Parts: sequence; structure tokens; C-alpha cells
Amino acid sequence: MITMDSHDGIEFYHGTKADLKIGDLIEPGFRSNYGSRRHARFVYLTATLDAAVWGAELAQGEGAGRIYIVEPTGSIEDDPNLTDKKFPGNPTRSYRTKDALRVVGEITEWQGHTDEQLTMMKKHLNELRQLGIEAIEE
Repeated sequence: MITMDSHDGIEFYHGTKADLKIGDLIEPGFRSNYGSRRHARFVYLTATLDAAVWGAELAQGEGAGRIYIVEPTGSIEDDPNLTDKKFPGNPTRSYRTKDALRVVGEITEWQGHTDEQLTMMKKHLNELRQLGIEAIEE
């Protein structure tokens, strides 16, 4: 597992449906936006806008998807749910942390995926759920 302690100069994003403000902290310990909605031991972030868009579109809850620019308050590591299991080498630039993320901005104009792409992704996630496979394994 690769740990990344120095992340200066990299912009990170977090996609969700939560309505947050600049300065708010996104912390582990709350119900996950995905799968069976267990209490999350990690919070997730990405350095690609596309991965954040997926997060915003697929998150549980009411309201519109939101994409926040976040700053890790501690070290981050590659997200093992995507790295090597699905995308060797972490091309999605997806990470997780046990430390909080600080909201430092919001992307208010972004392009979502097509209805066809969303339908296919939701179908795939439903198939995994029926097989007993969680979208996020902690």
C-alpha cells in the first residue's frame, strides 16, 4: 500500500450529495454513501474530476450531486477498492484517509455522465450487490 504524505500542489475532489460549506470537515465514522451504508472507517477523495462526478451522481441521499475541492488534513493512501482490483496503477487517482478532509471550494459547473452511462453503472452496482459484493470494502 502506498502512503502519500506530501500532497502539495495536487487538487483533490470529493463527490457527494451533502450540502457543505467552505471550512467544513468530511470525517470518517458517518454512514457511507454507498453499499449497505455501514459506518465508514475512511473518507474518499480523488485527483480526477471524472471520479468525483461518479461520486456525486451515485451517492445516496436527496438533492443534487455536489463536487467539493478538499484538502486532506493527514496522510492519504491509494483506494484499494479501485487500485489493482479494478484499475492497476490507480489511473482514477482515487485515495482514502482516516483523517478529515477540509472543504476549500466547490466545483459548481460540471458535466455529468449520460443517462446511458448512469444506467449501466447502476446496473453493474446492483449486480455486485446481488452477489453480496460491497462497492466499498473497508
